[in-house]
Amino acid sequence: MTGDVATASRGSGPLLVVMGVSAAGKSTVARTLAAQLGISYVDADDLHPTANVEKMARGVPLSDEDRWPWLDRVGQELKDAPAEGVVMACSALRRSYRDRLRGAAPNVGFIHLTGTRELLRERAAGRADHFMPTTLLDSQLDTLERLEGDETGIRIDIDATVENIALAAREWVASRDCDRDKTGAA
Repeated sequence: MTGDVATASRGSGPLLVVMGVSAAGKSTVARTLAAQLGISYVDADDLHPTANVEKMARGVPLSDEDRWPWLDRVGQELKDAPAEGVVMACSALRRSYRDRLRGAAPNVGFIHLTGTRELLRERAAGRADHFMPTTLLDSQLDTLERLEGDETGIRIDIDATVENIALAAREWVASRDCDRDKTGAA
């Protein structure tokens, strides 16, 4: 993928969203990547209003009307990130959702975790105490829009260890830093 390095507007640290469908490992990978980079981690699931969480727990997919206030809150968290940067776990399934986040934090970069339907189902079935039921996986896969060529981001297959996935993401972030240094782009 192309694009300038994702850096915080108030500092030089990266603004990163680890995205993908439920059970892709967003939270685990984002937490690991944040630790590797030595920056803050935020889980967008924690920013959902109670009504959204209750709706999903009942197996009802969220509508865009449900998502917009949540995405605005996620975007604000990215915009207000500490100067060293932040790694956010957030589904960001549609281009319009990512555009909404970019509206608040234009330099955000996306790390899209991808996997086969079978692997995702297996992982979802093995999770305990998560508000997102396995029955919503198909809905999320139907909603998912891949990163487009003009979006700053990378796709990483989840059929690897968490450490290797985070390492691939970290290498991408480092390569974007190098590109910025070579071109002088901000």
